[in-house]
Amino acid sequence: MLGINEVGDSTYIEWGDQDRFFGGIALFKAGKAQMLVFTGGKMPWNKAKKTEGEVLKEYAISNGIPSEKIFVTKDVENTADEVVAVNKLLSPSKRIILVTSAYHMYRAKNLFEKKGFEVIHYKVDFKASGNNKVTFMDFLPSAVNLELTETGIREVIGRLFYFIKN
Repeated sequence: MLGINEVGDSTYIEWGDQDRFFGGIALFKAGKAQMLVFTGGKMPWNKAKKTEGEVLKEYAISNGIPSEKIFVTKDVENTADEVVAVNKLLSPSKRIILVTSAYHMYRAKNLFEKKGFEVIHYKVDFKASGNNKVTFMDFLPSAVNLELTETGIREVIGRLFYFIKN
């Protein structure tokens, strides 16, 4: 997710999970994808003129991706909205490479598959390292661990919501 701030005519972004963006760029440049689709993420309280997808399209063009190979969905607020918007944009094609955070892949992949997509997953933005050795430092409070806890709780709530909804 991007934090999009506008001051005058200038747009400033704060990268939250840039691995998704760079993962998509890498797949395109490696010839694994014929196009890039960015979702037009924009929450109702965000007063920025541009959506997340519009900003990412500009960055993709500056990274050498041809503009005619980049598509941006309509405004969306959550993963379920993204599935519907991507479906409208890509129909009848239903085969995608889904690039998202590893912790979010399970939920996102399930939602796309329920809409009839054939999903090849490409996980990025891993929140856990391969080193699972617990040390004394793991028990001390830290801002990083608090953020990871929040991310985990939000994902569990999201999974529970879509489980109950479906």
